[in-house]
Amino acid sequence: MSSEKYQSKQLTRRTILRGAAVTAGAFPVLLAGINAAHAAKASQKSVGYQDTPKGAQSCDNCRLFVAPADCKTVEGPVSPKGWCRVYVKK
Repeated sequence: MSSEKYQSKQLTRRTILRGAAVTAGAFPVLLAGINAAHAAKASQKSVGYQDTPKGAQSCDNCRLFVAPADCKTVEGPVSPKGWCRVYVKK
C-alpha cells in the first residue's frame, strides 16, 4: 500500500472534531422533530376512546389524564371515567 493511500484512510483529530461538530449541530434539529411528533394528539377514534371504563382502567387513573377533562395524547375532551388503548396505569 502506498503512503498516499494509507494517509487518506487515517483517522485524524481534525476529522473526528469535524464529525463531532456536525453531529452536535444535527442533534437539536432531530430533537425538535421528535418533540413536534409527540406534540400532535391522536383522534379519539384512532385510539378507540369510549366514555366508559374498561374494568378498573379509566382515564382518571391513567398517567396521561389531565384533570378535569383532558389528555396528553388524545384530542378533545375526555371523561374521567372514559378509556382508550393508550391507557397507562398511574
